[in-house]
Amino acid sequence: MADPREDAVLAYFRRSRDAMQRAEQNREFVKAVVAIADRIARALRDGGKLMLAGNGGSAADAQHIAAEFVGRFIDDRAPLAAIALTTDTSAITAIGNDYGFEQVFARQLRANGRPNDVFVAISTSGRSPNIIAALKAARELGIAAIGFTREAPTPMHALCDLVLGAPSDETALIQQIHITAAHAICGLVEHELFGTKPRG
Repeated sequence: MADPREDAVLAYFRRSRDAMQRAEQNREFVKAVVAIADRIARALRDGGKLMLAGNGGSAADAQHIAAEFVGRFIDDRAPLAAIALTTDTSAITAIGNDYGFEQVFARQLRANGRPNDVFVAISTSGRSPNIIAALKAARELGIAAIGFTREAPTPMHALCDLVLGAPSDETALIQQIHITAAHAICGLVEHELFGTKPRG
């Protein structure tokens, strides 16, 4: 008799595969990945930096992506300037205590952001109040705003210069698509800035 837990695992794997196939077959999604990589590479080449933020699993993704740029993705090369705004617990708790949790990323952007920079805002719902506030701050500061969210229109869409909209309604699958696309972006940026061979 089959273990029903195995069926649940297989069902999840099938949903994951189907979500990735939808992303792969969506030419606008693929074009967005390339456009985002181009924008980040241009900022880094011109002396700007990449800043990222998200909540929960998206906070972990922000840190993961920043680490790929500061360390390396595939090939050995010079470090690239990237900061996850989710890591400084003293700043986050001070801002949250004094100004409210909605301001924890916006205030860090106002302190550290410059017009040459890029801000990647990650929210699977597209409605996180602290992400919306940070995107508004980025717009006021002239910082390029990139949104990682879902495909369906969200409040984030109107506040971003470029949007990576994952073709799924399931939070976990949106996160999987985001980190897979982020890895592709890292590879493209390394190729653009250092001439490394893109992995097909």
